[in-house]
Amino acid sequence: MTPCSEADVFDESAEGSAAESESGARDLELTRRQFLAASGVVSAGVAAGLTPSAAGQAGEASAQAPVTMPITISINRQKRTLTVDTRTSLLDLLREHLDLTGSKKGCDHGQCGACTVLLDGRRANSCLTLALAAQGAEVTTIEGLGTPEKLGEAQRAFLEHDGFQCGYCTPGQICSATALVDEARRGELSAVSFEARQTAKPQMTDDEIKERMSGNICRCGAYPNIVAAVRQLTSANGGAA
Repeated sequence: MTPCSEADVFDESAEGSAAESESGARDLELTRRQFLAASGVVSAGVAAGLTPSAAGQAGEASAQAPVTMPITISINRQKRTLTVDTRTSLLDLLREHLDLTGSKKGCDHGQCGACTVLLDGRRANSCLTLALAAQGAEVTTIEGLGTPEKLGEAQRAFLEHDGFQCGYCTPGQICSATALVDEARRGELSAVSFEARQTAKPQMTDDEIKERMSGNICRCGAYPNIVAAVRQLTSANGGAA
C-alpha cells in the first residue's frame, strides 16, 4: 500500500471541510428562506391584530404545505365549485383551473391591463385579485361578453374599427371599454372631467376616452382605432358629445 504523505492528508481534509461548508451553506440558505417566509406572515398577522402566538403559528404553517380551500364562484353566470390554493389569483383560476384563457397574463403586476375582467360590472385586474376575494361577485370575462356566432357590442366595435393588431391585449381592452360605457352612463368622473370642468355629466370626448382607457396598454400602438371603437360605443349608449 502506498504510504500517505502529510500533503495528501491535508488535501483530503481540505476537501472534506469544503464539502461540509458547502452543505452547511445550503442548509443555511434553506433556513433563511423559511425564516423570511414565516416572518413575513408573522408581521402581517401582528399588523392585522393577531397575537404574537397566533401570528407565529400562522408563520409556521406558511412554511409548510400550501393551504387549500373550497370556493364557489360565479363566472359568466355559471356557478363553479372547486378547491384552490388560497394564494391563487383570479387570473390563474380562470386560465389554469377553468381553461378560460381569454384573459391574458401580461405583466402579472396590474400595470398592463391585459388581464382585465369585470366584477359586478366594474373592471378589475384579475392578476391582483385573489380568487377567494371574488366570491359573491359576478365575474365576467371576454368569453362572457359574446361568442364567435354572436359578438357583443364592444367586440363588434373593435372589429369594425380594427382596434387591435396582435390581439394579446384586446380581451382586456374590450372588458375595460364595456365597463367604461356603464361608467359614462352613471356620470362617473375622471381627471379629465375636472380639467375640462365637465363635472355634471362629462361628455365622452377623445381625451376622456384616453384617460379612462389608460390602464390598458397596447404595445402594438393601436390606440387611435381603440379610441374610435370606444367612441362608437359611448355614442350608441348616449355617453358622448
